[in-house]
Amino acid sequence: MPGPPVSIGAMVMVSPGASGPPDTGTIIAVIPPVITANGMPLATAGSICMMVNSVWGFPYPLVIGPLASTGVRVTGRALVRMGDNIPSPPGILTILGPPAAPFINDQSPP
Repeated sequence: MPGPPVSIGAMVMVSPGASGPPDTGTIIAVIPPVITANGMPLATAGSICMMVNSVWGFPYPLVIGPLASTGVRVTGRALVRMGDNIPSPPGILTILGPPAAPFINDQSPP
C-alpha cells in the first residue's frame, strides 16, 4: 500500500499474534546502512519490532518480512511504509504509524 515511510517508534500490529489474538508493538531498531528523512532512520525490511503478546503480556522480537515497497530499496531491502501489510511470521504485520516524514509518499506497489 503506498504511503509515507516510518521509523523507530512507529506502532505495528501482527495478526494473528503469537497466541492467536492480534499482538501490538513498536519498531525499535533499523539495521544499517540506513537512509534518513527528517533526521530519522527509515525502517526497511529486516528492521526489528518489539511485540507484546496480547494474551500473556510477554514481549518478543519480530523481524519485518521482505515484502514491502517494490520501488524504494536500501541495499536491497524494501522501504517500510505506513499502511503496509507485510507477511512476518506468525502472521501479517500491519504498519500503523505515525510516519517519519509525512511529506514523502512512496507510490510503489507492495
